[in-house]
Amino acid sequence: MRITDRITTTNMIQSINRSQGKLEKYNNQLSSMKEISKPSDDPLRASQIMNLNNSLIQNEEFSVTISDTTDWTNMQDSALENATNSLRRITTLIQSASTGTMSDSDRQAVKAEMATEISTMVDSLNTNFGGKYVFAGMNTTTKPFEISTDDTGMMNGIVYQGTVDETDANGNVIATNANLSRAIATGVDVSLKTDGRQLMNEQGTPAGKDDLGTFLADALKALDANDTEALSGKLLARSNAETENVVNMRTEIGAISNRLKSAQERNTTENIQLKSIRSNKQDVDLAEKYMEFTMEQQAFQAALSMGTKILQTNILDYL
Repeated sequence: MRITDRITTTNMIQSINRSQGKLEKYNNQLSSMKEISKPSDDPLRASQIMNLNNSLIQNEEFSVTISDTTDWTNMQDSALENATNSLRRITTLIQSASTGTMSDSDRQAVKAEMATEISTMVDSLNTNFGGKYVFAGMNTTTKPFEISTDDTGMMNGIVYQGTVDETDANGNVIATNANLSRAIATGVDVSLKTDGRQLMNEQGTPAGKDDLGTFLADALKALDANDTEALSGKLLARSNAETENVVNMRTEIGAISNRLKSAQERNTTENIQLKSIRSNKQDVDLAEKYMEFTMEQQAFQAALSMGTKILQTNILDYL
């Protein structure tokens, strides 16, 4: 086959264009510090990088949820610490009022202080975080605990008003678990202690219910009646039981906090690993890429020089 000047020129131009294309590619990689700038550069790698980016975004969302949920449990822990202190003070007041040497007026003073502690405890149990009550069950916008009064307006205990059942948009019951849950990883949910019924420590039947509210009502009545036998007997034992119940729930919340701490550590580790994998697939090796650019630039300059000489050749050079 005879090699004509046209073939030689065409090959030379194609070679220069290929070299120029590589230079442009290397220049883009060096300026962006990325191996690929569009999916067509490497479809498989682009798909892998996109999946890694999606995983990182999802992990960041989980991290925010874990942080928010940790703050929620911290608020619960603080609230139960205060409630425990109030119950322990109520226990102390019952003990002091159970002695036969205390006068009626002194017991009324004890009752007034107990009423103050009950109000303080209710305020603690009605703690809210970000506008949501932390012990209100599913309906976090409803204040869960209220002080109840008799016909004369006197305090006679507390009642729980939080939601018991989970309902759909139409109000139909779809679950009886009133504890909220949060997704902290793919396929992993953590159930929070938001059902305030556990704090009420309900026992018995509706007709003969014994809970935190009835205990407080009975304690106030015993102080009014100067019933030292009830104060030193059943009421003192019930007071200890109610305090222990709150402490137990605080312990359960502490376990949830520890789980969230571990989840946050795993989330951080996964983020580091995902970013490392993405970097290996996406980021350029600066030294290696600069060397490739330099070598290609030299090849391009050589091709241009050779091309110039070829294009300057005319018929006289063959005579």
